[in-house]
Amino acid sequence: MKKRRLIRVRPQTGTGPKARPRPGAPPRRPPAEDGGDGRVRINRFLASAGLCSRRAADGYVKGGRVSINGKVVREVGVRIDPTSDEVRVDGVVLEREKPVYVLFNKPKGVICTSARQEHRKRVIDYLPHVRGRVYTVGRLDAESEGLILLTNDGDFALRMMHPRYGVPKTYAVLIRGALTKEGLEKARGGVWLSEGKTGAFRMQIEHKDRDKTYLKVTIREGKNREVRRVFAKIGHTVLTLKRVRIGGLSLHGLSEGESRFLSRHEVDGLLAGARIEPKEESEG
Repeated sequence: MKKRRLIRVRPQTGTGPKARPRPGAPPRRPPAEDGGDGRVRINRFLASAGLCSRRAADGYVKGGRVSINGKVVREVGVRIDPTSDEVRVDGVVLEREKPVYVLFNKPKGVICTSARQEHRKRVIDYLPHVRGRVYTVGRLDAESEGLILLTNDGDFALRMMHPRYGVPKTYAVLIRGALTKEGLEKARGGVWLSEGKTGAFRMQIEHKDRDKTYLKVTIREGKNREVRRVFAKIGHTVLTLKRVRIGGLSLHGLSEGESRFLSRHEVDGLLAGARIEPKEESEG
């Protein structure tokens, strides 16, 4: 009887080129947020109640500070029904917060962290009128400005940030130097960064002179400082970068440092525009 030969397969890491799916294989999706029956993980419920982040919620559970229907739980993977189960933390009953969706026009120099020890001006410092805990959906670096979303809805944040949902974000970009046709096509087609190749950019030159180029750039991913790094890769420094559109939302009527709540119609529109595995767009 022949012995079976075991083949050891190395797990895919985050470095190097991304693994390509088999032809005809269904697209990989982010893990489901619930079990399909309306029940959610306890850390998700604690976060949605505005208590803390999901990671911090695991600490509450492990520490024996959380009870479900009068029984203390210590397993972080336990699921609850938010409509019928009673959840207490340190003896206090928790209720899920009403979802909040905010659009903010971030000024340059303001940062997106929620860390309390931060001495620089934070986005959340501009929102004293927003009750409960909200956090930024993705980030804009300190030197960038423009539109950013804030919410307490983890599912919504995932749909807006995850590259597989392809929510388009448009930037007004000023770069140093005259962008050549070759450079334009290279940026449009994607360039290799440390975490893999970028998706295709949709780009339009608004104005160009000998030492500067003004562009509108639309991306559907969101790697860290992606636009700045792509232009640096092709030999151009980004002088200013402003996000002017997220999905169907624009800066219209929103001055620097101002915010507004999104309507249900606007939220539904953003979610409708979040689609799995978008096809690459080409610029005519």
